[in-house]
Order: sequence, then C-alpha cells, then structure tokens
Amino acid sequence: MKYCSHCRALVSFIVPEGDNRQRYVCDECEFIFYENPRIIAGTIPIFEGQVLLCKRAIEPRLGYWTLPAGFMENGETTQQAALRETYEEAYATPQLGALFSVCNLSKGNQVHLYYLAEMTVAEYGSGPESLEVELYNEADIPWHDLAFGTVTETLKRYFEDRKQGLMQLHHMDF
Repeated sequence: MKYCSHCRALVSFIVPEGDNRQRYVCDECEFIFYENPRIIAGTIPIFEGQVLLCKRAIEPRLGYWTLPAGFMENGETTQQAALRETYEEAYATPQLGALFSVCNLSKGNQVHLYYLAEMTVAEYGSGPESLEVELYNEADIPWHDLAFGTVTETLKRYFEDRKQGLMQLHHMDF
C-alpha cells in the first residue's frame, strides 16, 4: 500500500501508538488500515454416504477437485456463506449441519470453515466455477487430485469420524 484511500496522502508501515504490530498508517489523516484474515466457508455435502466434490474451473488449482466453498461476503453469516457457495459451485441445496472443521492458514491469511451438510436428493450440477460435480464414495475420491490441504484433511477426518460413529469439531493449522 502506498497511498491513503481516504485522503490520497502517502502511508507508512509503522506500529501505531497503542498497538503491537506494524500497520499501514496515513501520514496525513492518520487513518489506520487493518488487514485481517479472509474467511472461506463451505460444506461437506453428503448424499447416501457419498461426498459431493467440485472440479475447479478457476485458479488457483484449476482442474483439481475440492469441496464447495468460497469467500464469505459482508452481511452474511458463515452458515449463509457455506450454503451460498455450495449452490453457486454445485447447484446443490443441502440441509446444513454442524461445523466440522476450522482450518487456520496463518501464512495465507485465511480461515477455512467446513460444515456438514446432508443432501436429501441427488440434485446438483456444475456452476460457473466448476468443470464437473460428482458424488464419490471414500474409495473413489481422487485423493491425489484434491486442490487444497484443508480439503484433504477435512475429508480424511470426516471418514475417520464416520468409521468411529461420531462427528466432532476439528481444529487444524496449516
């Protein structure tokens, strides 16, 4: 960041008074620009024991498989974001369940949240950000072609929990 979006003056990267970390601060109006992590919300859509995955039609990781998820928008809850992204990417409208995983990506300044989601019907399709959308049994998941570590670990823990007959909240750091 070079210029203040409020007054167009130069900004400096300093520790503001009363703070404990460097931030961009306007040299003129002294506005402090806080940069915070982005929230990615999504679902683990399940239909009759199978998981719905989307093959990405966009970068990053174009052509790789993922759970339906994306950036949360202002004015919505994490649950609303997860359901919206599931519809946008997979044209699926599952019943949202409990939060299943919280994935902290400190280096990427993101937090990924995945909710359990039960599909009552196998209605889905490829949204604009998906090349394909398919239901997979655990044995058939394209494990080597999953787009993100958060998706791989969330799916592994989902299947482990299912085998043990329990579902618990998982916190993971990447």
